[in-house]
Amino acid sequence: MRIARIATPLIALSLVLAACGGDDTADTAAATDLNLIAAGSLTVCTDAPYEPFEFQDESGEWTGFDMDLMRAIATEMGDLNLTVTVQPFDGIWLAPRAGTCDIVASAMTITEERQANALFTDPYFDADQSLLVRAEDAETLVDAASLNGKTVAVQTGTTGETYAAENLAGTTIVSFDEPAAMFLALEGRQVDAILQDLPVNAERALTNDATALTATFATGEQYGFAVAQENTALADAVNAALAATRSAGTYQEIFEKYFGTAS
Repeated sequence: MRIARIATPLIALSLVLAACGGDDTADTAAATDLNLIAAGSLTVCTDAPYEPFEFQDESGEWTGFDMDLMRAIATEMGDLNLTVTVQPFDGIWLAPRAGTCDIVASAMTITEERQANALFTDPYFDADQSLLVRAEDAETLVDAASLNGKTVAVQTGTTGETYAAENLAGTTIVSFDEPAAMFLALEGRQVDAILQDLPVNAERALTNDATALTATFATGEQYGFAVAQENTALADAVNAALAATRSAGTYQEIFEKYFGTAS
């Protein structure tokens, strides 16, 4: 009886320890299945700041439409932590294959060229190109034709750069590595306009009275998250989590937080 009394709690304790060990094993296995570079964490590459999609608030917390949505997706995938690493946009879709992050979340349009080197998730955002000018030029720089002889800023490696090269004949195109430099160039009169994604130019026009959004160029672009081509398990998990955020209404809440209208 004394042996039985001692053995019973020991058996119970061993079962608890085994259960805990099983959880750790499951977590490790899940991380292995998804080929995450750090167990328990989803590591994201982004080109920031790029408001309203990715930026840090006053406390240093990563926020913006992409970051909030990615955090919700990470939670759906098993309460994963979100780790963010910043790098230039040009070629950023190659980062998961290089092992510097698990996934790219950077307001990135899905294109055939990029799909040749990365695996994209389902689209999560519809976007077009647009024109941002100084407020004083709002009545004259209103379309592609009016930019003839003018200087237009674009960001290196973006679909805006491609669109400008293909559609703005007679216009001088100047490429910048980051949006902040483009805004400074417009303010300093080094360029006459900025051509880039509509939501970003719209955000600038709303927060800076010295600028105006004067044209939208319908391109039918869609943003996607990018992972390494061979990491189909991670792409599938992100797609499932993205669908779950839509079903739960989380996606809609995040969308309205930054854009104020129904998606």
